[in-house]
Amino acid sequence: MEIVLYILIALILLVIVSNIKVVPQAHAYVIERLGAYLTTWSVGLHIKVPLIDRVANKVSLKEKVLDFAPQPVITKDNVTMQIDTVVYYQITDPKLYTYGVERPLLAIETLTATTLRNIIGELELDQTLTSRDIINGKMRAILDEATDPWGIKINRVEVKNIIPPADIQAAMEKQMRAERERREAILKAEGEKTAAILVAEGKKASAILEAEAEKQAAILRAEAKKEAAIREAEGEAQAILNIQSATAQGLKMLKDVGVTREVIAVRSLEAFEKAADGKATKIIIPSEIQNMAALVTSIKELAKNEQA
Repeated sequence: MEIVLYILIALILLVIVSNIKVVPQAHAYVIERLGAYLTTWSVGLHIKVPLIDRVANKVSLKEKVLDFAPQPVITKDNVTMQIDTVVYYQITDPKLYTYGVERPLLAIETLTATTLRNIIGELELDQTLTSRDIINGKMRAILDEATDPWGIKINRVEVKNIIPPADIQAAMEKQMRAERERREAILKAEGEKTAAILVAEGKKASAILEAEAEKQAAILRAEAKKEAAIREAEGEAQAILNIQSATAQGLKMLKDVGVTREVIAVRSLEAFEKAADGKATKIIIPSEIQNMAALVTSIKELAKNEQA
């Protein structure tokens, strides 16, 4: 009897222990009682009623990633391409996630494919290749609104790859090659233009410097000639002043010694006599000196008569 009691106590403890649940971090448990939703357990220790309560779903609240296979889509200009997307989502309401939709991940994948086809169908090929941010933003807004009743929040949608047809890829590569060659030609022409401009500017600057040097040389030569002329004029003026001073000094000395008019006349005749010794054939004598010469001749004759 005691053994049966021990067994019964062990079974009761086992049932109690088995109904003690610990919910880990970033998780939630959906609890049903007799098949109906009862509550949602958050992080911590919980005990459920045996045989009445059950854990209907264990939900992870972490952000998750869905990487879908490439989907065929057709652009507005009838180009078929393959596009694969990546969806980042997070469960915000475990109850809605459990009871909102059957197979929610498949529902998100299908919704993503149809939304992508609708958006790409409004764009041409070039717009599709250059408008990833616009596509991502539109898809996130549409998916987030559609999955809100399922307790799912779409945090981000990224277009991972856009794969156009092979012929389109070849045409795009040729276009890119031509564009690179065009840019290379433009850069080369710009470089040659810049080099020509620099050479022309260098020649211009050199010509300006040469002209400035010639101008400065001409100015210096003119100033030197001017200074030389000034010094020459000053020398001539000084010479004239010296001559005038000497003349004045001689006149003063003649006056001081009392030289008579007759002596001056005689000296004048002697000076003309010396002038006549040269090669000159004609000498013009002023009338006053001629009179003085006649007077001197008369004086000489009288002196000879007296001696006789």
